[in-house]
Amino acid sequence: MSRILGIHKYTHQQNTRGLVQQMLAAVRGNDWTNRSLGTPLVEFCWSGQRTPNIVEHEDIIVAIDGHVYNRKELGGHSNTDAALVANLYKQYGFKETLKHLNGDFSISLHDTNTKVTWVARDRFGIKPLYYIADPDHFAFASRPRALLCLPWVTKELNRAFIARFAASHYRYFDNTPHESPYRDIAQLPAAHLLCVENGKLTTDRYWSLNDLPDLEEPIPELAKRYRELLLDAVDIRLKEARRPIFSLSGGMDSSSVLACAVNLTTKAQHATSTVYSDATYDESDEIRSMLDMHVSEWHPVHIGTPNVLELVQEMLDYHDEPVATATWLSHYLMCRSVAEEGFDGLFGGLGGDELNAGEYEYFTFFFADLRHAGKTQLLTKEVDLWARNHDHPIFRKNTGVMENNLTRLTDLQNTGKCLPDLGRMRRYRATINAEFSYLDGFEPVMDHPFTSYLKNRTYQDLTRETLPCCLRAEDRHTTAFGLDHFLPFLDHRLVEFMFRIPGTLKIRDGVTKILLRDAMTNLLPRDTRTRVKKTGWNAPAHVWLSGQGRPPLMDLVHSKKFKERGIYDVKQVQMLIDEHETLVAAGNGEDNHMMFLWQLVNLELWLQWVEQDFQQPPST
Repeated sequence: MSRILGIHKYTHQQNTRGLVQQMLAAVRGNDWTNRSLGTPLVEFCWSGQRTPNIVEHEDIIVAIDGHVYNRKELGGHSNTDAALVANLYKQYGFKETLKHLNGDFSISLHDTNTKVTWVARDRFGIKPLYYIADPDHFAFASRPRALLCLPWVTKELNRAFIARFAASHYRYFDNTPHESPYRDIAQLPAAHLLCVENGKLTTDRYWSLNDLPDLEEPIPELAKRYRELLLDAVDIRLKEARRPIFSLSGGMDSSSVLACAVNLTTKAQHATSTVYSDATYDESDEIRSMLDMHVSEWHPVHIGTPNVLELVQEMLDYHDEPVATATWLSHYLMCRSVAEEGFDGLFGGLGGDELNAGEYEYFTFFFADLRHAGKTQLLTKEVDLWARNHDHPIFRKNTGVMENNLTRLTDLQNTGKCLPDLGRMRRYRATINAEFSYLDGFEPVMDHPFTSYLKNRTYQDLTRETLPCCLRAEDRHTTAFGLDHFLPFLDHRLVEFMFRIPGTLKIRDGVTKILLRDAMTNLLPRDTRTRVKKTGWNAPAHVWLSGQGRPPLMDLVHSKKFKERGIYDVKQVQMLIDEHETLVAAGNGEDNHMMFLWQLVNLELWLQWVEQDFQQPPST
């Protein structure tokens, strides 16, 4: 629950103090402590709750947003993480210092002797960092709006981002991790550092996952190592929490984090869950198996049919950009509720699906690995059990579907290379006006550093697809309500370990998360540990955007401003709204248009937010 920002200017033409205060006014909380340090050319500012994490130490200025968890093993007798980083920098330099840290952070450091400024972001991008550079200045901030208020920064928007958000799928919003929704504002990608020296910017990656051989120890030994790593990841984060509460869904990931905390503290913990009146995504029944032994008090957040447009407008004021999926509206209400009850730290299970192959779509890439390895009998068995455990009247699971998925989503001639889901990506292309054609030439980057299809697919989700938009929303909401957030599955030691686990220990007999299930023996209730079906943490936006939610949606789409913007073909949008209403009313589980409509609402309200805040029409 903090923010950092700063300016490094290359001449003495303008005082940094006034500019930094202007940036600070855009992002600080009402009850936050603010502290600035600097020189005539450089000024850094930390704003937040707790002890200010900013220090000037022997000509080194450091400001940190977030936490370093391994201070003790680094000989950290410093009062703050910032002081620790200053000491480490003197020993190792900046890049090597980052490699020593286990934490969730964005860091800024200025060396007054060399006149060099460094900034960096943690390995997974849990903490955000944006920047802008021109011939006279380098400025950075935890949120875009702090940069947008600078007099030399234009409010032009990134038209390619707008096109992706308007009519693509949320998995492709962050495919270019160095971009932001604003044309002139860049994002520092996760696991990267940036150096500013003599007016020149250079970036470098300081950490990456490598394609190392799979671990071959016996399964009980690997499960033991997994358990120990996860317990320690929870433990070091618990030491930073004061009054924590645990986000609890019906799945393995959040339940495992909670179970580890109970084991470490030998006492039940507070837990919170979103509970829906619509049963589609409600996990109340699945959650109950955790309540008796692991939860001292359950804090359900009951969500009926919220006023979507009103809440999105609230959220945008904390995001500065549109919100990827409707799940995060539920998370926003959860954060507000637990903060009102006096909690100040929220633990969650983000990252667990990517590490443990927990999503249904990972089966396809597991099958591709089996085929590539020539394991024909095992492939046949696994496809049969996949169909038996997960078949659906509409979303079928069988050999034909498997073959079609392999053809569409994998390059079987290029070992390990996954392909984008073009059908999903282009499903709503017809809703965009022809002159707004930025989607036509968009080809998603599909990284493939591994020889395994499954590893490449989960790596893609960690770096370019599912995780970045989730981490952004998690950060904005928790910080908005004065909460720290802790995600133990994204401890880099655990991630490195799991990327050396073979797919056959992640998926087996048509069941996902195999090694995690073994590791959690005697920690999780049997019902939770052995449950095969997965609801998934989602929100019933199909209901929110139909019925009584339809009229405000129609008003938005038929408004003069929406039509004049020229992004959407209004007739095509109207057809989808009508079809969505019909599909929801039928109630047969057929795929509806809630994700597209959620994106439309967010995009339009964000564009209005930009106009209102900055009194300048966005470049759309």
